[in-house]
Amino acid sequence: MPRPSLLMPLCALLLIGSCAPAPAEAPYAISRGLRLETVAEGLAAPVYLTAPSGDPRLFVVEQDGRVLVLENGRLRPQPFLDLRDRVRSGGEQGLLSLAFHPRYAENGFFYVDYTDRNGDTRIERYRVSRDPNRADPSSGRLLLRIVQPYSNHNGGLVLFGPDGMLYVGMGDGGSGGDPQGNGQNRSTLLGKLLRIDVDRGAPYAIPPDNPFASGKGGRPEIWAWGLRNPWRYAFDREAGLLYIADVGQNRWEEIDVAPADRPGLDYGWNVMEGNHCYAAPRCDASGLWPPTVEYPHPQGCSITGGFVYRGRDIPALVGHYVFSDYCSGWLRSFRHVDGRAVDLRQWDVGKIGSVSSFGLDGTGELYVLTLQGRVLRLAPAR
Repeated sequence: MPRPSLLMPLCALLLIGSCAPAPAEAPYAISRGLRLETVAEGLAAPVYLTAPSGDPRLFVVEQDGRVLVLENGRLRPQPFLDLRDRVRSGGEQGLLSLAFHPRYAENGFFYVDYTDRNGDTRIERYRVSRDPNRADPSSGRLLLRIVQPYSNHNGGLVLFGPDGMLYVGMGDGGSGGDPQGNGQNRSTLLGKLLRIDVDRGAPYAIPPDNPFASGKGGRPEIWAWGLRNPWRYAFDREAGLLYIADVGQNRWEEIDVAPADRPGLDYGWNVMEGNHCYAAPRCDASGLWPPTVEYPHPQGCSITGGFVYRGRDIPALVGHYVFSDYCSGWLRSFRHVDGRAVDLRQWDVGKIGSVSSFGLDGTGELYVLTLQGRVLRLAPAR
């Protein structure tokens, strides 16, 4: 039995026959300087990969609720963490990401984002056990529980920013077209990028520079809003930028790039889909932060965001933001220069599969994960 799709396009689910024809393709130059090395196969729907800084191991998140350890090219026989008894998995639900605390070597803390048996989002903190390859399952502590009205658009990424704050990406709550208006409703955590201080407070504190830290005008956890389903975002610490890959409705996929230290941005959903009015032929886009890159269906159906490459092994890729599409499976990149996307490339790396996510190892090298169970490492072409 094939595994269920992690990011089944809503165009196919809800709007059959309504997808608009795509305009001319963006000028992505075909490049042949990369290849993909298989690191592991046969995993159960891997959806994220990460590692503590400087750690040679790879920690792979499986959608059904396990975190596995890859060490010296082999999977360790026991999982690092097993939450399958409390995770609802399938479709867009499951254990969706893991983030190690910046001082993990000292405190052993890490954070997970998953959908529980009720289908709601839970952000929890755990601690590693005395065995560095096993977490302590009894150490779980709930930070946030967010009720999900539908089963899709859960967001799912937890990631520490350069400022040491924990960021949480939340989708608009699901269905199609944001029927509850959550993207523009600042009194809900759905359709938002959240920012919390996990080193203070119980269970967390609100950073004083969050746009609604006072509680007036919106929920104090909110950093940005107007998101449909941010399927991966990333910080480029060297350039001071935040990249958000936001999955579109039925016509446009987008990548938003903004200064990482700029709070209170509205990325436009559901007023806009990409650079285009969503619900009406005319709309008011004033005050909205426009995407830097977009592409139409059927070039793809559901964007999979990656990272800006700052590793050492592929000099030609340094400074490029690398991303893919769940349906099309191509590998693309661009550089962000003076507010614009330049040097757009589509890398000739052969067939990849359904790209579910990207990941960085402890030295900054870049990996691609497929829902077919593969972990692939980017390397320079021979």
